[in-house]
Amino acid sequence: MPIYKKINKNFFKKWNTDMAYVLGFIYADGNIIFTKRGTWFWSLQINDKEILEEIKKVINSEHIISKKKKYNNRKQSYRLQVGSKEMCEDLMHLGLTERKSKTILLPEIPKKYFPDFLRGYFDGDGGVWVGFKNKQRIHKIYAISTAFTSGSREFLVVLKEILFKYGVLGGSLVQKERGFDLKYSIKDSLILYKIMYNDKCSLFLKRKKERFESFIKMRS
Repeated sequence: MPIYKKINKNFFKKWNTDMAYVLGFIYADGNIIFTKRGTWFWSLQINDKEILEEIKKVINSEHIISKKKKYNNRKQSYRLQVGSKEMCEDLMHLGLTERKSKTILLPEIPKKYFPDFLRGYFDGDGGVWVGFKNKQRIHKIYAISTAFTSGSREFLVVLKEILFKYGVLGGSLVQKERGFDLKYSIKDSLILYKIMYNDKCSLFLKRKKERFESFIKMRS
């Protein structure tokens, strides 16, 4: 007999701040799995266990966060996996599919919750770099850059168009060996910080938020 664990199966049925964040995170770093036995799962895997613990709380879940096997010198990663056909169907109605990495498209997101979705996606598949540019020169430049990563070029093209409406006017699409980066420099990175983080947001990766704030503090 399967062991049923408590969870809020209605979590993805109605937009709110937490739902938008978790959906963004799944768009970046999640999967929907349909097994040959006819069972449905959705899962999240990341190196930061603490954010999985926070997500587990907001979805009211009793599921175990498992430790993944390490390979070579890679960082330890953790996985939250939930078996629920109903939740998987809700996620598919929101645009997610199996093997989504190269085909994923940006869903229709209520404007009110776009910053939360963006922050969730950024925490799952984004990065922020802070440091000195032009180190060989006398006058070094203390800089920040931000990137969103996806296997789908179309996803990032549409994201860039939406961010333009928020005043993020730059951005360059760069093809990598496995996918694409949407990169932003100093001015746009600071605007992105203001979009993604506000007094009401409770779900975020601390290390990424703190990296933005360390740059802002150094400039002030």
